[in-house]
Amino acid sequence: MKKGLLIVLSGPSGVGKGTIYSKLLEKLPNLTVSVSVTTRHPRAGEIDGVHYYFVTEEKFAEMKDNDELLESAETVGNCYGTPKAPVIEKLECGRDVLLEIDVKGAKQIKKAYPDCVTVFVLPPSAEELKRRLIGRGTETEEQVSRRLALADEEISQSTLFDYKVVNGDIDVAVRDVMNIIKKVKGE
Repeated sequence: MKKGLLIVLSGPSGVGKGTIYSKLLEKLPNLTVSVSVTTRHPRAGEIDGVHYYFVTEEKFAEMKDNDELLESAETVGNCYGTPKAPVIEKLECGRDVLLEIDVKGAKQIKKAYPDCVTVFVLPPSAEELKRRLIGRGTETEEQVSRRLALADEEISQSTLFDYKVVNGDIDVAVRDVMNIIKKVKGE
């Protein structure tokens, strides 16, 4: 059986990774997900086990110590990670796995799994990214400022990724990522 493809979608907070991720899942039937764990509190509408596994800092540390995470990172005061076992199981069964993770995590995945495909999503401009972050209405002004500072740092590392996609128009960005996946798979 042919092994599945591990696809890593990354980029700064507010760039539209989540929307691209959702649309890819609708359009590509062989694509499956891995639900990440986080120590942050759920946002409105988020469901434990669907959007994230919301865990305590103690549980997260235990998972990390037991080598149960493919990658982990602390971002803006919260920890995030990708559980290892479900991803490996899906890849071995020939399923393609899409991960939506931050830049630190993406670099860890690329180091551990060099065959993965990394896609960095860029905003059309710094002004648009700020507008999107404020428009979400989920964070304080201070948190938005911290995310924008982090975005500058992350964008400077985009050259480490296999592909870059600008999300100025969501449909174009989704099409671009789909074309990358098809190209890598030789379709």
